[in-house]
Amino acid sequence: MEININCDLGESSKFHSTENDPLLLNIVNSANIACGYHAGDKITMEKTIEISKKNKVSIGAHPSFKDRENFGRKRLNLSNWEITKLITEQIKLLSDIAASKEMKITHVKPHGALNNMACEDYDLAKTISESIIKINKDLIFLVPTGSKMEKVGKNLGMKIATEIFADRNYEDDGNLVLRSKKNAMITDPNIAAQHIVKMVKNKALNCYSGKQIPCQIDSVCVHGDGQNAVKTAKKIKEGLIRSGVTLKTLDKMKKFI
Repeated sequence: MEININCDLGESSKFHSTENDPLLLNIVNSANIACGYHAGDKITMEKTIEISKKNKVSIGAHPSFKDRENFGRKRLNLSNWEITKLITEQIKLLSDIAASKEMKITHVKPHGALNNMACEDYDLAKTISESIIKINKDLIFLVPTGSKMEKVGKNLGMKIATEIFADRNYEDDGNLVLRSKKNAMITDPNIAAQHIVKMVKNKALNCYSGKQIPCQIDSVCVHGDGQNAVKTAKKIKEGLIRSGVTLKTLDKMKKFI
């Protein structure tokens, strides 16, 4: 079985340090790089791409609402034209920087509130999907498993990679437990690793209540901003390898070749 480990990186801002990025890029297979709208800047993008290239990590755009003040986590109601413009600008920006480093972006993963809203809203998911297709129909769309983005992307014939989250608990409807709740996060690296290995093995989400929801799993997202981020990523990688999983960059997975 093939699985990818991805991480949101290059998110330099007042909310987030990139201190762990070089260490995480020694562990993960694919990097979702902030494009400057919620975090990051040209220098950070260049540095993240350079380290990714050195570690043979595939890179992707991590587009967001243009909202650095809230790290892209505030829900905004924008027109389809505005959403298309946001997505297009950010993908092209990262693509141009990647080209200057002799790299190509392989995937797109929406960030924060934009991602959460598109998980629930079919029309928004369709606008994002169509924006990606117009730029490059071969880009892999990395989305939460069971989301509206997964459904739309498949309907439009996109290359879809579905992800689960290593450090987050799930509600019985398959959505992530809100960050405002006490049980939202999984902070113990060992528990996070057990959580992931069980989901991958069973091909199902582990809900906080104990309920299991069958789903497709291609990728595991590890976040880089937690106190135990690097240790958690290491434990997850070790656990997956012990379970017999083969780790791959998204673009090298058999389903996309």
